[in-house]
Amino acid sequence: MTAITMSSNVHRDHHDRRIELMVTLDDLRAAQTLLDGVAVRTPLFEWTGAADQRKLFLKLENLQPIGAFKLRGAYNKVASLSDEDRRRGVISYSSGNHGQGVAYAARALGVKAIIVMPGNAPKNKLEATAALGAEIIAVGPSSEERRLRAEELAAEHGYAIVPPYNDEKIIAGQGTVGLEILEDLPNVETVLVPVGGGGLISGISAAIKLSNPKVKIIGIEPELAADAQASLRAGRIVSSPAEQVSQTLADGLRTQSIGAINFEHIRAYVDDIVSVTEDEIREAMRALSANMQTLAEPSGAVAAAAFFSHANELPKTAINVAVISGGNIDPTLLADLRRI
Repeated sequence: MTAITMSSNVHRDHHDRRIELMVTLDDLRAAQTLLDGVAVRTPLFEWTGAADQRKLFLKLENLQPIGAFKLRGAYNKVASLSDEDRRRGVISYSSGNHGQGVAYAARALGVKAIIVMPGNAPKNKLEATAALGAEIIAVGPSSEERRLRAEELAAEHGYAIVPPYNDEKIIAGQGTVGLEILEDLPNVETVLVPVGGGGLISGISAAIKLSNPKVKIIGIEPELAADAQASLRAGRIVSSPAEQVSQTLADGLRTQSIGAINFEHIRAYVDDIVSVTEDEIREAMRALSANMQTLAEPSGAVAAAAFFSHANELPKTAINVAVISGGNIDPTLLADLRRI
């Protein structure tokens, strides 16, 4: 009997802790207030290229100052740090856009920033992060290698870690995208969101489901990095091998597994996760590149790719939004797309 009681208490403690880590509408609104005048309130662009009866609106996070949504969470996190933490400096790990977000936020707030990045990150993202004043530490292609190196340096120098996705402040910042979608398109029925580590979909799904539970939230991943889909199906976090994940064109989604806090949000608020092929990502990028306003990098194009190619796996809804999460496309890749 005693053993059962102890086990029950442990379970309840873990459950309560999980609930504590879930972002609330108050968290999201506080982040929205903080980001006013820092992040761009990006427009919804009505896409007219679809030949069917479904309406698609694109949430253009490629129009942020750093070309991606990551500025929202990074600034919300860095701004929330204590004065002491800011004096010591911040460190993060990123395949590109989050690094730029942290560098931008750190520069705006007068904080030293160190970013651990894979050596195979797109050159334009490496250069842009350095141009914002961050110190770059290059490591191998594994997302775990990036994280471990950042944690080592943080322990050694006392830097505050600004994680890319597994953090409530990051999630709340990214979730302001969801608040804006609801404010600008109250009759939205389905929102398609790219999934890497899970920060963006955690925030957007919380913002939308806590406001209107009827809206469907669908995550979109590359087939080569479909660990979030596998995790949702299995009911536990599933990892993908670095060798496989690193092969996807969508460099911003090359995480090997979603974060633990993100997984709780996904389980609570996400209706399904759909995966897209590399060819489908390229086709979506090509279509979106016809208009400079909708230009998307591979990671930013996955949600649109699902809308274009996977209608049978998506909710049968008339009013849909796909988040264009970033537009930092490698110039060589853009030239290749337009050549075909």
